[in-house]
Amino acid sequence: MRKESLVFLRKLLGTPSPSGFESQIQRVCKSYAEPFVDEIHKDVHGNQYHVRNPKGELRVMLAGHVDEIALMVHFIDKDGYLSFVAIGGIDASVLDGQRVIVHGEEGDVAGVIGRRAIHLTAEKDRGIAQPMHKLWIDIGATSKKDAEKVVAIGDPATIDAGFLELRNGRIAARALDDRIGAFVVLEAMRLIAGKKIHCAVHAVTTVQEEIGLRGATTSAYVCEPHVGIAVDVGHATDYPDCDDKQFGHFELDLGPILHRGPNMNPVVAKQLVQIAKQKKIGYQMMGSPRGTGTDANAMQLSRGGVATGLVAIPNRYMHSPVEMVSLEDAENAARLIAEWILTLRPGMKFVP
Repeated sequence: MRKESLVFLRKLLGTPSPSGFESQIQRVCKSYAEPFVDEIHKDVHGNQYHVRNPKGELRVMLAGHVDEIALMVHFIDKDGYLSFVAIGGIDASVLDGQRVIVHGEEGDVAGVIGRRAIHLTAEKDRGIAQPMHKLWIDIGATSKKDAEKVVAIGDPATIDAGFLELRNGRIAARALDDRIGAFVVLEAMRLIAGKKIHCAVHAVTTVQEEIGLRGATTSAYVCEPHVGIAVDVGHATDYPDCDDKQFGHFELDLGPILHRGPNMNPVVAKQLVQIAKQKKIGYQMMGSPRGTGTDANAMQLSRGGVATGLVAIPNRYMHSPVEMVSLEDAENAARLIAEWILTLRPGMKFVP
C-alpha cells in the first residue's frame, strides 16, 4: 500500500468516532480527499460528501460508514464510578479489563473497565462473562463530584485499541467496521482522480450506521443516486471453530466479498463480477437472502429505489477490539470500484 494511503488509514483508525459524535473523523476524511474531488460538503446529520463531476447526468453514490460501536456514560455513583450502556452492538464479554477513553466536553479522560478480581469471585462464578450493568468504568475519581469535573451523563467512551500492523499485510484495530469501508470509497476516488468519468460520483462517509443505518438513509436523499455501492465489512470465517456450512467460507487475502440477493441490483452485481474477472481482481461470493443490515439496505430503499451493490472486506473478530483485515483486500476493493465507475455512462439501464 502506498505510504500516503497507509498514513491516512492509521489516522482513520486512531480517531474515535462513536455514533452521534463523528465530527472529528470527518475532518480526517476531508483532509485526505480534498486533492481528488471537486467539492466536499457536510449535512446537518453529519454525513460528509466527497464529490467528483457534480453536474454529471448519471448520479453514483458510494457509502462507507465512519461511526463505530462504543459506550455511553449513563450513571455516576457516589464514589465516582461510571456505569454505561452500549452504542451499537457491543458484546459485553469483551469489555472487562479493557482500557477506555471517555470523550468529555473538555477533553479525553482515560479509564479502565473493572470487575471483581478472580480471588474475590466465588469459584462457580469464575470465567463467566458479566452483563454490562455489572461492569463499570474507573477513571480514578475519588467521588461523584470529582468525576463530574471531567465527565458527564451522555459522554461516549471508546475502547483504547488503535492500529496494529501484523504479519503478511494484515492489520488489527477496534474500528475496522467500518473505517476500512470509508477508506475504500475514498481510495476509489483517488484512483479515478485525473481520469475522465461520465457520471457524478458522491463518495459519502456516512454516520450512525451502527444504530440503524441512519446516515445512509438521509444521505441517499441528498445524493438522489441512480446507482450506488455500499462498502462494509463481512465475516471472514478462516479461523478455528467457525462453521462453514452455517456461515459460508471467506478468507483474508482472497479479495472482497461480492453479494447476490434481493438487497443487490442484479445488473450491478453482474457488472462487479464481470469487471473483477476482466481485471483479474480476486473476489469471493456470498448469497444474501434478505436485507443485509448495511448501508446498502437503506440506499436501495431510498425514494423510488436505487440500483445498489455491496462490496464487503473480509473481517475477522467483528465487533471486538481486535478486528482484523487484509490491506490487499482493501486495495482490491478500491480498484474494483474505481474500474466499475470508469465503465458507467449516462443512459445505462439498471432495471432487472
